[in-house]
Amino acid sequence: MPETDELSLSTLKPAQERKARKRIGRGLGSGKGRYAGRGIKGQKSRAGSHRMRPGFEGGQMPIYRRLPKRGFNKPNAMEYNEVNLGRIQAAFDAKKLDPAQPVTLAALVTAGVINRPHAGVRLLGQGEIKVKAAFEVHHASKGAQAAIEKMGGSVKTLRPVPQDKDEAKAESADKTKGSKKTAPAAEGKV
Repeated sequence: MPETDELSLSTLKPAQERKARKRIGRGLGSGKGRYAGRGIKGQKSRAGSHRMRPGFEGGQMPIYRRLPKRGFNKPNAMEYNEVNLGRIQAAFDAKKLDPAQPVTLAALVTAGVINRPHAGVRLLGQGEIKVKAAFEVHHASKGAQAAIEKMGGSVKTLRPVPQDKDEAKAESADKTKGSKKTAPAAEGKV
C-alpha cells in the first residue's frame, strides 16, 4: 500500500507515541520481577515506606536537632519594597512616571514598578538615573541619594530621624516623672 501524506481519520496518529508503563513484579523475564526494583529487605522495600516526613533520618537524631538553635525573628519587623534606580529610570523612559510629580509609594504602584505595597519604599542605587526628580521614600541608600542629587533631584525620607541615646533617655525620663502619681502618706502604725 503506497504511503500518502494525506490526512484522514484512518491515518491519524499522535506526534509522540505513548510509551507503555513498566509493569513491575511480573516475573523474572520482565526485567523488573522478584524484588521489583526495591532491593532486598529494609524499610524502603516495604509498602508505604516512602511516606517518611522530611528530615527523618531513620531514627538517628536529625540534623535540625543536632545543631543548636540560633538567632530570633523580630516580632515587629517591617517589610519594605526595595526598588533600584534602574527600574525607576525604565518607568520614566516608558512614560509611566512623570518627572514633574514626586516619586512616592502610590506613584510606583500605579506605574507598575511595585506590585504589592508594604511598609514603604527602600531606594537602592543599582542602575542609573538620567532624570531630575523628587523622591519621597522611607529609606534611601547613600549611593542612590548621591546619584539623585547629582542629577539635581531631591530625596525626602518619610521616617523619623533616630535620636541620640542621651536625648532619648532624657526625654523618656521627663515623661515618666510627669506621669508618676505621689502615693498617699502611710499612717503611723505600731
